[in-house]
Amino acid sequence: MTAETIKPARTWTSINGRRPPGTWAILRTALLIGSGLISVAPIVWIGIGSFKTLPQLLGQPLSLPTSLSFANYTGGFEQFDFLTYFRNSLVVTVFATLLTLGLSTTAGYALAKYNFRGRNALFVLILATIMIPVQVILVPIYQVVVDLHLVNSLLGLIIPPAATPTGVFLMRQYFLSLPDELIEAARIDGSSEFRTFIRIILPNAKPALIVLAIISVGWRWNDFIWPLIVAQTPNIYTLPVSLGLLSSEQAVPYNFILAMVFASMIPVLIMFLFLQRHIVRGIAMTGLR
Repeated sequence: MTAETIKPARTWTSINGRRPPGTWAILRTALLIGSGLISVAPIVWIGIGSFKTLPQLLGQPLSLPTSLSFANYTGGFEQFDFLTYFRNSLVVTVFATLLTLGLSTTAGYALAKYNFRGRNALFVLILATIMIPVQVILVPIYQVVVDLHLVNSLLGLIIPPAATPTGVFLMRQYFLSLPDELIEAARIDGSSEFRTFIRIILPNAKPALIVLAIISVGWRWNDFIWPLIVAQTPNIYTLPVSLGLLSSEQAVPYNFILAMVFASMIPVLIMFLFLQRHIVRGIAMTGLR
Protein backbone atom coordinates (compact mmCIF):
# COMPACT_ATOMS: atom_id res chain seq x y z
CA MET A 1 0.00 0.00 0.00
CA THR A 2 1.49 3.28 -1.09
CA ALA A 3 1.27 6.58 0.65
CA GLU A 4 -1.03 7.90 -2.09
CA THR A 5 -3.68 5.29 -1.29
CA ILE A 6 -3.83 6.09 2.41
CA LYS A 7 -6.90 8.19 3.09
CA PRO A 8 -7.09 10.61 6.00
CA ALA A 9 -9.23 9.59 8.95
CA ARG A 10 -12.83 10.71 8.80
CA THR A 11 -13.55 13.71 11.00
CA TRP A 12 -16.87 14.80 12.40
CA THR A 13 -17.45 17.96 10.49
CA SER A 14 -20.56 19.58 9.20
CA ILE A 15 -21.18 20.60 5.62
CA ASN A 16 -19.64 24.04 6.09
CA GLY A 17 -16.48 22.54 7.62
CA ARG A 18 -17.25 23.37 11.26
CA ARG A 19 -17.21 20.86 14.07
CA PRO A 20 -20.48 20.15 15.84
CA PRO A 21 -20.90 21.94 19.18
CA GLY A 22 -19.36 20.25 22.17
CA THR A 23 -20.97 19.36 25.46
CA TRP A 24 -19.93 22.63 27.10
CA ALA A 25 -21.34 24.70 24.24
CA ILE A 26 -24.65 22.85 24.43
CA LEU A 27 -24.85 23.29 28.22
CA ARG A 28 -23.96 26.97 27.92
CA THR A 29 -26.65 27.54 25.28
CA ALA A 30 -29.22 25.67 27.37
CA LEU A 31 -28.27 27.73 30.43
CA LEU A 32 -28.64 30.99 28.51
CA ILE A 33 -32.01 29.96 27.10
CA GLY A 34 -33.22 28.87 30.54
CA SER A 35 -32.06 32.14 32.12
CA GLY A 36 -33.79 34.12 29.38
CA LEU A 37 -37.06 32.23 29.89
CA ILE A 38 -36.89 32.76 33.65
CA SER A 39 -36.33 36.48 33.13
CA VAL A 40 -39.16 36.85 30.60
CA ALA A 41 -41.67 34.66 32.46
CA PRO A 42 -42.80 37.33 35.00
CA ILE A 43 -43.33 39.89 32.23
CA VAL A 44 -45.38 37.42 30.20
CA TRP A 45 -47.42 36.44 33.27
CA ILE A 46 -48.16 40.10 34.07
CA GLY A 47 -49.19 40.76 30.47
CA ILE A 48 -51.52 37.73 30.40
CA GLY A 49 -52.91 38.45 33.87
CA SER A 50 -53.75 42.03 32.93
CA PHE A 51 -56.52 40.71 30.66
CA LYS A 52 -58.12 38.39 33.26
CA THR A 53 -61.01 39.11 35.56
CA LEU A 54 -60.31 39.14 39.29
CA PRO A 55 -62.02 35.76 40.01
CA GLN A 56 -60.14 34.11 37.15
CA LEU A 57 -56.87 35.69 38.25
CA LEU A 58 -57.26 34.41 41.81
CA GLY A 59 -58.70 31.01 40.89
CA GLN A 60 -56.58 30.18 37.85
CA PRO A 61 -53.44 32.34 37.97
CA LEU A 62 -51.53 30.27 35.37
CA SER A 63 -54.31 29.89 32.81
CA LEU A 64 -54.93 31.98 29.70
CA PRO A 65 -57.72 34.58 29.74
CA THR A 66 -61.05 33.35 28.45
CA SER A 67 -61.51 36.48 26.35
CA LEU A 68 -59.38 39.43 25.33
CA SER A 69 -60.91 42.31 27.27
CA PHE A 70 -59.48 45.72 28.11
CA ALA A 71 -61.82 46.21 31.07
CA ASN A 72 -58.91 46.08 33.52
CA TYR A 73 -57.18 48.92 31.70
CA THR A 74 -60.26 51.10 31.47
CA GLY A 75 -61.15 50.38 35.10
CA GLY A 76 -57.58 51.01 36.21
CA PHE A 77 -57.46 54.37 34.45
CA GLU A 78 -60.75 55.34 36.11
CA GLN A 79 -59.68 54.40 39.66
CA PHE A 80 -56.01 55.19 39.29
CA ASP A 81 -54.61 58.58 38.25
CA PHE A 82 -52.21 56.92 35.84
CA LEU A 83 -51.48 59.98 33.70
CA THR A 84 -50.36 62.10 36.68
CA TYR A 85 -48.07 59.40 38.03
CA PHE A 86 -46.78 58.64 34.54
CA ARG A 87 -45.97 62.33 34.02
CA ASN A 88 -44.09 62.47 37.34
CA SER A 89 -42.09 59.34 36.48
CA LEU A 90 -41.33 60.69 33.01
CA VAL A 91 -40.14 64.08 34.31
CA VAL A 92 -38.00 62.51 37.04
CA THR A 93 -36.51 59.92 34.67
CA VAL A 94 -35.69 62.33 31.84
CA PHE A 95 -34.13 65.11 33.91
CA ALA A 96 -32.35 62.75 36.33
CA THR A 97 -30.86 60.90 33.35
CA LEU A 98 -29.68 64.15 31.74
CA LEU A 99 -28.12 65.23 35.03
CA THR A 100 -26.48 61.83 35.45
CA LEU A 101 -25.01 62.03 31.94
CA GLY A 102 -23.65 65.52 32.59
CA LEU A 103 -22.04 64.68 35.94
CA SER A 104 -20.69 61.29 34.88
CA THR A 105 -19.17 62.49 31.60
CA THR A 106 -17.41 65.50 33.12
CA ALA A 107 -16.11 63.53 36.12
CA GLY A 108 -15.08 60.57 33.98
CA TYR A 109 -13.31 62.82 31.48
CA ALA A 110 -11.39 64.62 34.21
CA LEU A 111 -10.30 61.36 35.85
CA ALA A 112 -9.25 59.87 32.51
CA LYS A 113 -7.53 62.75 30.68
CA TYR A 114 -6.26 65.21 33.30
CA ASN A 115 -3.18 64.50 35.39
CA PHE A 116 -3.52 65.96 38.87
CA ARG A 117 -2.36 64.94 42.30
CA GLY A 118 -4.59 62.38 43.96
CA ARG A 119 -6.42 61.38 40.77
CA ASN A 120 -6.15 57.64 41.34
CA ALA A 121 -6.99 57.97 45.03
CA LEU A 122 -10.09 59.99 44.16
CA PHE A 123 -11.17 57.37 41.63
CA VAL A 124 -10.72 54.58 44.17
CA LEU A 125 -12.73 56.58 46.70
CA ILE A 126 -15.55 56.98 44.17
CA LEU A 127 -15.55 53.26 43.43
CA ALA A 128 -15.56 52.48 47.16
CA THR A 129 -18.92 54.19 47.52
CA ILE A 130 -20.45 51.39 45.44
CA MET A 131 -19.95 49.06 48.41
CA ILE A 132 -22.03 51.30 50.70
CA PRO A 133 -25.67 50.14 50.83
CA VAL A 134 -28.19 52.79 49.89
CA GLN A 135 -30.11 52.20 53.13
CA VAL A 136 -27.09 53.36 55.14
CA ILE A 137 -26.99 56.83 53.58
CA LEU A 138 -30.72 57.45 53.23
CA VAL A 139 -30.99 59.36 56.50
CA PRO A 140 -28.13 61.86 55.86
CA ILE A 141 -29.25 62.39 52.27
CA TYR A 142 -32.80 63.02 53.44
CA GLN A 143 -31.51 65.52 56.01
CA VAL A 144 -29.72 67.40 53.24
CA VAL A 145 -32.91 67.43 51.18
CA VAL A 146 -34.81 68.79 54.20
CA ASP A 147 -32.23 71.56 54.70
CA LEU A 148 -32.54 72.50 51.01
CA HIS A 149 -36.38 72.52 51.28
CA LEU A 150 -36.72 69.94 48.49
CA VAL A 151 -38.98 67.51 50.33
CA ASN A 152 -42.19 66.67 48.46
CA SER A 153 -40.90 68.15 45.21
CA LEU A 154 -39.76 66.75 41.89
CA LEU A 155 -36.35 68.37 42.37
CA GLY A 156 -35.93 66.32 45.52
CA LEU A 157 -36.52 63.18 43.43
CA ILE A 158 -34.20 64.26 40.61
CA ILE A 159 -31.07 65.78 42.16
CA PRO A 160 -29.85 63.44 44.97
CA PRO A 161 -29.64 60.16 42.99
CA ALA A 162 -28.12 61.80 39.89
CA ALA A 163 -24.43 61.33 40.81
CA THR A 164 -23.66 57.62 40.49
CA PRO A 165 -20.21 56.00 40.87
CA THR A 166 -21.20 53.43 38.26
CA GLY A 167 -21.70 56.16 35.67
CA VAL A 168 -18.36 57.78 36.52
CA PHE A 169 -16.60 54.42 36.24
CA LEU A 170 -18.22 53.58 32.92
CA MET A 171 -17.41 56.93 31.32
CA ARG A 172 -13.85 56.97 32.66
CA GLN A 173 -13.14 53.54 31.22
CA TYR A 174 -14.42 54.66 27.85
CA PHE A 175 -12.49 57.94 27.83
CA LEU A 176 -9.29 56.02 28.58
CA SER A 177 -9.74 54.20 25.26
CA LEU A 178 -9.82 57.49 23.32
CA PRO A 179 -6.37 58.53 22.04
CA ASP A 180 -4.80 61.57 23.64
CA GLU A 181 -3.78 62.76 20.17
CA LEU A 182 -7.38 63.91 19.55
CA ILE A 183 -7.19 66.32 22.48
CA GLU A 184 -3.66 67.46 21.68
CA ALA A 185 -4.59 68.18 18.06
CA ALA A 186 -7.58 70.25 19.18
CA ARG A 187 -5.43 72.22 21.59
CA ILE A 188 -2.84 72.93 18.88
CA ASP A 189 -5.63 74.23 16.63
CA GLY A 190 -6.60 76.69 19.36
CA SER A 191 -9.74 74.94 20.62
CA SER A 192 -10.72 75.63 24.21
CA GLU A 193 -11.13 72.80 26.73
CA PHE A 194 -14.89 73.19 26.79
CA ARG A 195 -15.21 73.22 23.00
CA THR A 196 -12.92 70.19 22.72
CA PHE A 197 -15.10 68.32 25.19
CA ILE A 198 -18.35 69.27 23.43
CA ARG A 199 -17.30 69.01 19.78
CA ILE A 200 -14.78 66.15 19.87
CA ILE A 201 -15.04 64.06 23.02
CA LEU A 202 -18.82 63.74 23.39
CA PRO A 203 -19.50 62.73 19.74
CA ASN A 204 -16.89 59.98 20.07
CA ALA A 205 -18.42 58.84 23.37
CA LYS A 206 -21.85 58.14 21.90
CA PRO A 207 -21.83 54.34 22.59
CA ALA A 208 -20.98 54.83 26.27
CA LEU A 209 -23.52 57.65 26.62
CA ILE A 210 -26.27 55.43 25.21
CA VAL A 211 -25.42 52.63 27.63
CA LEU A 212 -25.35 54.99 30.61
CA ALA A 213 -28.63 56.58 29.52
CA ILE A 214 -30.34 53.18 29.28
CA ILE A 215 -29.02 52.11 32.69
CA SER A 216 -30.07 55.41 34.25
CA VAL A 217 -33.56 55.25 32.75
CA GLY A 218 -34.04 51.77 34.19
CA TRP A 219 -32.89 52.92 37.63
CA ARG A 220 -34.98 56.08 37.75
CA TRP A 221 -38.13 54.59 36.25
CA ASN A 222 -38.19 51.67 38.70
CA ASP A 223 -36.89 53.49 41.77
CA PHE A 224 -39.17 52.98 44.76
CA ILE A 225 -37.37 53.68 48.04
CA TRP A 226 -36.22 57.26 47.45
CA PRO A 227 -39.50 58.54 45.92
CA LEU A 228 -41.40 56.84 48.76
CA ILE A 229 -39.37 58.84 51.30
CA VAL A 230 -39.37 62.22 49.56
CA ALA A 231 -42.87 62.30 48.01
CA GLN A 232 -45.50 62.97 50.67
CA THR A 233 -48.55 63.91 48.62
CA PRO A 234 -50.20 61.98 45.77
CA ASN A 235 -49.50 64.68 43.19
CA ILE A 236 -45.74 63.97 43.54
CA TYR A 237 -45.96 60.18 43.51
CA THR A 238 -44.22 58.25 40.77
CA LEU A 239 -45.62 55.07 39.24
CA PRO A 240 -43.79 52.56 41.52
CA VAL A 241 -44.82 54.44 44.66
CA SER A 242 -48.45 54.84 43.60
CA LEU A 243 -48.72 51.18 42.60
CA GLY A 244 -47.14 50.09 45.88
CA LEU A 245 -49.56 52.17 47.92
CA LEU A 246 -52.48 50.92 45.85
CA SER A 247 -51.57 47.30 46.61
CA SER A 248 -51.47 48.04 50.34
CA GLU A 249 -55.18 48.77 50.58
CA GLN A 250 -57.54 46.29 52.24
CA ALA A 251 -59.39 45.31 49.06
CA VAL A 252 -56.56 44.80 46.59
CA PRO A 253 -57.68 45.08 42.92
CA TYR A 254 -55.03 42.72 41.57
CA ASN A 255 -56.44 42.78 38.06
CA PHE A 256 -56.23 46.59 37.90
CA ILE A 257 -52.74 46.55 39.44
CA LEU A 258 -51.45 44.08 36.83
CA ALA A 259 -52.90 46.21 34.05
CA MET A 260 -51.28 49.38 35.38
CA VAL A 261 -47.97 47.60 36.04
CA PHE A 262 -47.88 46.26 32.49
CA ALA A 263 -48.76 49.69 31.10
CA SER A 264 -45.90 51.25 33.09
CA MET A 265 -43.47 48.63 31.74
CA ILE A 266 -44.23 49.31 28.07
CA PRO A 267 -42.01 52.45 27.66
CA VAL A 268 -38.96 50.72 29.14
CA LEU A 269 -39.56 47.55 27.09
CA ILE A 270 -39.86 49.54 23.87
CA MET A 271 -36.67 51.47 24.63
CA PHE A 272 -34.77 48.27 25.39
CA LEU A 273 -35.94 46.52 22.24
CA PHE A 274 -34.82 49.37 20.01
CA LEU A 275 -31.52 50.06 21.79
CA GLN A 276 -30.36 46.60 22.88
CA ARG A 277 -27.64 46.43 20.23
CA HIS A 278 -26.18 49.67 21.55
CA ILE A 279 -26.05 48.15 25.05
CA VAL A 280 -23.90 45.24 23.91
CA ARG A 281 -21.65 47.46 21.81
CA GLY A 282 -21.24 50.13 24.48
CA ILE A 283 -20.48 47.66 27.28
CA ALA A 284 -17.92 45.88 25.08
CA MET A 285 -16.20 49.18 24.21
CA THR A 286 -16.12 50.46 27.78
CA GLY A 287 -14.67 47.24 29.17
CA LEU A 288 -17.48 46.86 31.74
CA ARG A 289 -17.84 43.29 32.97
